[in-house]
Amino acid sequence: MMKLLPFVLLAFTAQGVKSQTAASAYAAVPVPSYQVERSRVIFHENIDREQKKLYQQPGSHIRGYIPLTKDETFNNQVKFALIDHLDAIQESVELDSLLKDNEKIKYLKGLEIMARQFGAGARSRTFSPALAPEMVKAYEAGLALDRANKGIDPLVAGSHYWVGKILVECFSYPENRGIPASKDILQLKYLQLYPERTMPFLKTNFSYPKRDSLIAAEARRDPRKVYDYAASNDALARYIRIHPDSVVKVIAEMASSRSGQLYFPFIDEIYRGRLKFEDVDKVKDNDLEYYRLMVKTRLSHTERMLQKDTPMERKALVERMDNKARQYFISQINGLHNSPDPVRFRVLDPLSPQELYYLCVLGEDEIYTSSYRGVFKRIIQRLKGTPTDSLFMTMNFDYFRKFIKMAAAYNELDTLLKLMPDSNATVLMKSFMFGLEKTTDLNNVEDAVDVADAYSSIYEKNKALAANMLAEARWNYERTQRNGDLNGQKVYQIEKTLFESADSTGGVDLSKALGIPPVYNVPFERLADSSGRVIQQVFFYGDEDKDGQMSYANFMTMFKGKPDWSITENPDFVTIKSTKGKPVWIFANKPLYGEDDPDAKAQAKLQEYLDKNNLQPTIYIHRGHSYHVKSSLNQITPSARIVILGSCGGYNNLNDVLTISSDAHIISSKQIGTRTVNEPILNAINSSLRNGASIDWMPMWTELGKLFTGESKERFDDYIPPYKNLGAIFIKAYRGVEEEEE
Repeated sequence: MMKLLPFVLLAFTAQGVKSQTAASAYAAVPVPSYQVERSRVIFHENIDREQKKLYQQPGSHIRGYIPLTKDETFNNQVKFALIDHLDAIQESVELDSLLKDNEKIKYLKGLEIMARQFGAGARSRTFSPALAPEMVKAYEAGLALDRANKGIDPLVAGSHYWVGKILVECFSYPENRGIPASKDILQLKYLQLYPERTMPFLKTNFSYPKRDSLIAAEARRDPRKVYDYAASNDALARYIRIHPDSVVKVIAEMASSRSGQLYFPFIDEIYRGRLKFEDVDKVKDNDLEYYRLMVKTRLSHTERMLQKDTPMERKALVERMDNKARQYFISQINGLHNSPDPVRFRVLDPLSPQELYYLCVLGEDEIYTSSYRGVFKRIIQRLKGTPTDSLFMTMNFDYFRKFIKMAAAYNELDTLLKLMPDSNATVLMKSFMFGLEKTTDLNNVEDAVDVADAYSSIYEKNKALAANMLAEARWNYERTQRNGDLNGQKVYQIEKTLFESADSTGGVDLSKALGIPPVYNVPFERLADSSGRVIQQVFFYGDEDKDGQMSYANFMTMFKGKPDWSITENPDFVTIKSTKGKPVWIFANKPLYGEDDPDAKAQAKLQEYLDKNNLQPTIYIHRGHSYHVKSSLNQITPSARIVILGSCGGYNNLNDVLTISSDAHIISSKQIGTRTVNEPILNAINSSLRNGASIDWMPMWTELGKLFTGESKERFDDYIPPYKNLGAIFIKAYRGVEEEEE
């Protein structure tokens, strides 16, 4: 970077200076002066201007384009490339006596373009600043090729896509002879870097020369997308149907069939010749047999995955299994909860232990407590005395952490462990704690969350087993330290901190220990809006079985005829406002039932009212069956501070809530919510709010526990307060660490 001094005759003297930032690493270092012709001063100034944008200047409140990280080595490498190395090229161009004026201007403009485009890309996070050294070196090499009247296309071919793309822009005015070939190279690089854009590109560029290889690669990467395009009626679809690739042929045949969606979970088995379309045809119209074929296929997939072989569309198979498990089996046994067991569980009679196992783990968010216990009982019966650890081996340990977590949650873990040799039980629980470092991002954190959730249940029932889990967490933390595994250290640090906090007398402050917002309380100020109002929104659903309507009626008894509350209503929703103390406003849609989802329309009208009046709920309450919870989650906003889910506290829902609002406090239940527990919890929260007090979960939960006895106490114990929701706290802590590192 140069700084212009007063000119003498036709020349300017320039003193190069380094870009400065608040960091001492970017202190100014003088470089030799050199002369600049007046005709080129503007081009040097343009380069300097773009370089200054890259970093925050001393005393400036403007953030630069290049983000600084905690790694000073990384920072220095990027800075050296974009400032020092670029300055050196800038100087060499100006002082090269063999270059003509228009050539110098061309290369100086190229440097300006490079600095501007790289800064813009880094700022938008289109690519990483780590590409800076490669970018500047590539420009220097491109300059040498251009001077020799050679094309830059070999250089583009060997560079990262974004480096190549910026190079093409740098050498297009006037155009380097290799630009046309470079653009062809970049198109292929682009589709390799962003393969999900392959099919949309081919749809509008049907004659692209490399279409065959691109379609074949995409068929293996994302068969579903190729299937969708093959099912269309256009030139690309017709070409896919005659494509010679073996995988594409299978996809094309599926797409041409009305039953294509039913074949899709078996695409890998069909492609490999292990299944035929006719095999699926025999069972596709039979819910039981179709589910059994999917389980058989999933077990084949998990066996192959243990051998590091990755089947295509394994996710599609699990999604279809999940859907069938819920719709055909779980909905029946849940719906018959008042029927005798032989009637209620008759639909499970043909199922093997492995098929029942998947009902449990896939139906986690919907299965009732009594339904789970009925399924678990039948698993044990059908093992016929075989040690229970053999079940995990036949499952290839698929979802084994979730199965153990659920057994702990429903007080069946002792049964599970006692029906295997003690030594095997010890090994199983060690395996339960081992290998969590494979969690690498928030999309793959479920195992670690299941372990955290399991500990919460185990601690209440089996202190010795909980102590062993804590010891294993500490041992694994030390193991990952020895291995230099930073992600493993992060995961096990969070786990052992959560375990240590489970003992309320242990004095562990989770907020300080994990660097997250408080988990034991929510200050009133966090719940009130700028006008001092606390806004709540409650979601009700109209059901054919009238459960939603009854839930709404019970809910309204908390407020009707009570002097502390006023009620106004219209055909779609009700508004409840406190008349004493702090303003607490509660909005609830009516649980309307009929054609065209009238309750959904009522919720939409309520949302429209809230938006129009700038009312932002900080408390959201889901009242309804678990299959409605996704609809409620879709309507929660980042203003959420407390979310009450009733049942449905599984990983996916926890993660969804915390993705929307990273600091939400979540109350969930191990089973379907009940008014005998819901209403005391809501009354306690509303009482605190009307008094302008913070929500302090631990003393509130202690006082609530005194209200229940017998069966109602068991129901209350199934509710998980935010400070004991270790799975949700794990997600908060893991996400917090991730954001800090980014």
